Parts: sequence; structure tokens; C-alpha cells
Amino acid sequence: MNLLTVENISKSYGELVLFSDISFGINKDQKIALIAKNGSGKTSILNIMSGKDNSETGQVVSRKGIKISFLEQEPNLNPNLTIEETIFTTDNEILQVIADYEKAVQHPDDSDRYQQAFDAMERHNAWDFETQYKQILFKLHLDQLDAKVATLSGGQKKRLALANALLNKPALLILDEPTNHLDLEMIEWLEAYFSKENMTLFMVTHDRYFLERVCNEIIELDNNQLYSYKGNYSYYLREKEAREERDAVEQHKTKILFKKELDWMRRQPKARTTKSKSRIDDFKEIKKKAHQRRQDHQVQLELNMERLGSKILELHNVSKAFGDKTILNKFEYNFTKGERVGIIGQNGTGKSTFLNLLTQTEHPDAGKVVVGDTLKFGYYTQKGIQIKEGQKVIDIIREFGDYIPLKKGKQISAQQLLERFLFDRKKQYDFVEKLSGGERKRLYLCTVLIQNPNFLILDEPTNDLDIVTLNVLESFLLDFPGCLIVVSHDRYFMDKIVDHLFVFKGDGVIEDFPGNYSDYRAYENSKVIAEREAKNQSSEKTEKISWKEKDDSRKLTYQEQKEHKQLEKEIQKLEEQKATLQNKFMDPELSGDDIALLSKELNQVTDTIETKTERWFELSAILEG
Repeated sequence: MNLLTVENISKSYGELVLFSDISFGINKDQKIALIAKNGSGKTSILNIMSGKDNSETGQVVSRKGIKISFLEQEPNLNPNLTIEETIFTTDNEILQVIADYEKAVQHPDDSDRYQQAFDAMERHNAWDFETQYKQILFKLHLDQLDAKVATLSGGQKKRLALANALLNKPALLILDEPTNHLDLEMIEWLEAYFSKENMTLFMVTHDRYFLERVCNEIIELDNNQLYSYKGNYSYYLREKEAREERDAVEQHKTKILFKKELDWMRRQPKARTTKSKSRIDDFKEIKKKAHQRRQDHQVQLELNMERLGSKILELHNVSKAFGDKTILNKFEYNFTKGERVGIIGQNGTGKSTFLNLLTQTEHPDAGKVVVGDTLKFGYYTQKGIQIKEGQKVIDIIREFGDYIPLKKGKQISAQQLLERFLFDRKKQYDFVEKLSGGERKRLYLCTVLIQNPNFLILDEPTNDLDIVTLNVLESFLLDFPGCLIVVSHDRYFMDKIVDHLFVFKGDGVIEDFPGNYSDYRAYENSKVIAEREAKNQSSEKTEKISWKEKDDSRKLTYQEQKEHKQLEKEIQKLEEQKATLQNKFMDPELSGDDIALLSKELNQVTDTIETKTERWFELSAILEG
């Protein structure tokens, strides 16, 4: 069933054409992601679909009476309301049902009205609504229901808007970067929520694991052409590569045909027959195709890293607290050359404070941070680039000089450097405030790297960057010889880049885990399973003690006895398979796609072990009884 159709929409700003004549449809239960480079107009497409903006051509047609919710990057909420009041001021139909029921309760003599209100509560399952919205707010760390919206951070407002969108139960949910401002635990919860719910989704996101595990279709906007891929992210990568190979072959054939037709055109007399005129018209089309150029330039990252001495960065008994909240408690660590550390933990556990202590923009309450003489930080913060009114893109780079030093004594002009970061000569003279969110982040990344740091700190570097730029940044960081610290909720990015993790547990507890994010999740899952098995064994012992008291104990059937023995063999094989998969993560040659496939396979094996183990315990209890 079709819910929404986009027909020939276009958007431009002056001479800049973002997209033109774009068409696609969304059917019930589809989970679609839109992928495009920064500055291609992804957010503009979402705004047009949701009715927040108008298209210059065409139209958007939605099915009559369907509810559409839109999660914007910068949600517009009433600052005077509390979190709970914000939930209850939406156009959620269930809220009206609850209000009607409460009024009916106040008039017990009107039995018909009460019965209608009661039936509506049953029909909409409204009895559980309070539990539902409190569970969602709890998962999104919005526990203080009486907190005013005006006091919330940008991230908290985004999460509140997300909670509203989920509770509205729309027929179609449109999402603009839904994982931004969510920590890893929240992202995994949202991922699981979308995977199991029968929801129709249309989203823009750069989170590649999210694309892999949630989406069943990907639409790519490339050079103003839309390409549809009926599968998840892995499928998209395979099919995109195959398409580009086919396009290259077709382009080559077209150029050969163009040369042939050009030769014919040069030999033709001025008098034309009807047939030759038709061939001339075809020639014009062939010429157009033969001269088409793909705009697939990639960011070129290059820097002249400062030499790194033997003493890099040392933390000696560092403590930091804000009132009763402990961030660090006598933390000790010495960084070594080439270290690649990922930092994870829930929001509010002190990750950004830790980075500020390293860069000495904040000072510890006790202990000391010792910085080596040759250390030069490159600090990419969440605040991004500081925009001055009337400042142009080229002005930002010229603040560092008209010429920037590169490797081997070479230098490059500010204009040439910006071209390497995909800002053409025309774009370089645009005002910075006119850039898209992703373009600003790319410009900010340029300003951090051209200072030639040897210790890079990247705080949420993947927000708003397109997937092409992310892939280039990953390749650059893999070859970066200095030290690297990354705080990111992008699990794919973390898996590819870091060697070990600082896990911020809260209350000053920091665990140093030897592996990447997927390794850590596998380790945590194994701990949960071990705890469950210990609990089951404990209950099994209790059952053994009281077996004599049971008169109603039953025996295993012949089929159950066979199943019990078979389960033992299957669980043993699965445990071996799991160990093999976990060992594969240690291979440094693994690509991002390999990691994604291995993670998916490991999750499936772990789930199967858990299911079969629970059944084995169930049968064992009967057998022992």
C-alpha cells in the first residue's frame, strides 16, 4: 500500500541547483534510507516531504488521512513546557481517548458515555500509554519529567522530539539523522525498536550499522540521479560497485560510438535526408552522454605531522569532580606512540571533561597532566567551527596563511587546499553560514588537520559527515602515525579505527578494554549469558533439594530425551563457532564490511546459544526431577 509519492520535486538557491525532477514512492512497512553527499539537499528533500518547505516543481502526494511525523535535526519545542507536558500536548489520538475517559469517570450516571469511553480505551490500548511513554523517556535518559524544555541541552531536546515521534505512532516516520545526540546504548535500543516494530520509515543517517540492521531499502542521490537498492547497507555497497562498473563500460561504448558518429557528421554533405536528420538528432544525444562527467571527487587529506618525542602525555593521580559528581578518581595513564583509543560511555559520564583535561582547557582538582615538549594537539570538538558574521569559506583557511605546508617540504595555496576538501572556487567565496551542516563539519576538519597535529582528538567527528567523506577520513586515520583519541557513537567508525577503549562507567570508574566496540559488546553479552547461566544453575540446585517434595514430577518423553542430548552437542558446536568468530576480530586486515558481517553473524550465534541453553535447562530440570 502506497503511503506517499514524491513527483518531480526540485530545489535551488539562486544558481545553485540542489536537485531537480526527483521522484520516488514509499509503501507501507518499508524502511528506507536516503544517501547523498553533503550539500546535495537531503534535508531539503525531507522538509518538502513533511510540508515544512515547498518544491519549485512537482508535488508530494500522501494517502488521505495518514499521520506523518517528522524528526528534525533542530526540533522546535515550546520552552515553557515540561518534558511530560510536551508529551501530552502532541496530536496523539490516544491522549484524546484518555481525556474522554477521565471526563466520563466524572459523570458515572451517564452509562452510555462511560461505556463508549471504556471501549475506546480498550480499542487503543490506552491503559498502557503512561507506562509506554515513561519507558521510552527512561531509555532516552529523560527521567526528570518536570524539567522545563528551556533548561534542556540541544541533545536532550532532540531526544524529547524523538520520544514524541515514537509515541505518536505515525503511519510514516521521517527522520533526519536520528542517531545524532544519542549515546551507544540509546542507539542500540532504537535500532532494536525499529527492527521489531512494524513501522514505515524514511530517514537520512550516516550510521552504517543502523543502515545495515534497520533499513530494507536504500535510495542514493548521485549526480541528480536516484538509484534504488532493495536491501541493507551491505547489499547497497555490492550493487553500487556493480552499477559503477556497468556505467564505466557503457560510457566507454558511448565514447567509441561518438567518435564514429562524429566522423560521419564531418563527411556528410549539407543537403540532409529525413533519415540523416534523425541521425543528427541522435548524435546530439550521444554527444551529451559521451561528455558527461561523474562528480565523484573525494576529499584528499594530507598533512605534515610534527615529530613526536618519547614523552607524549601522562596523567598522574588525576581527579575531577563537579559537586557530588565524580568524573575521575586518581586516574593514571601514560600514552605511547601510535595509540588509538576509543572512548565510550553514557552521556554525562565525563567524556568531554576528560578531553578538556588532556588539552588543559580544564584543570584537575588533584594530580597533574604532563604534556610532552613536542606534543601538538589537533582537537575537533562538538562545538564545530566558530562562524563570524560575513565570513567566507576562503577567509577561514587564510587565517592560517595563504600557503599551507605539506609533506616533504611542499606547500599548497589556501584555494588548492579547499579544493582538496571538495570546495570548488565558486563555493570558496560563499558565506560560511550558507553551508550545510555536513559542509561546515568538513571545513572544520580541514582547519584542524592543516595545523599538522601529532595527537588528534576527535569528539563526535562523524556527525553530519556524508558516507563518502567518512570512508576517506577512516582511511586517513588508519595511516595516521601519531596518537589518536576518538569519542563517537558511530560503531562502524569505532570498530575500524581504534585498538582499545576507555569505557566510562560513571562515578569516576574507567575501564581500559583491549579491543574495539564490537569486541566489547560481545564481551558484555557473554557476561550477561554467564550471569544467567549461574542464576539457572542456582535455581536448578534449589529444585534438586526439593525434588522429594514433588509428587507431580513428570518424566521426559522419548523425543525430549533425544532433544536434550542433541542440544548438548549443538551448544558445544555453537560455542566453538562463537570462539572462532571472536578470534577473527583480531585480524588487522579486516575491512569495515567484514567487521559488519562478522558482528551480525556473532549476534546470531549468541542469540541461538542463549535460546538453546534455556531449553536445555528446562529439559534438564525435568530430567533431574
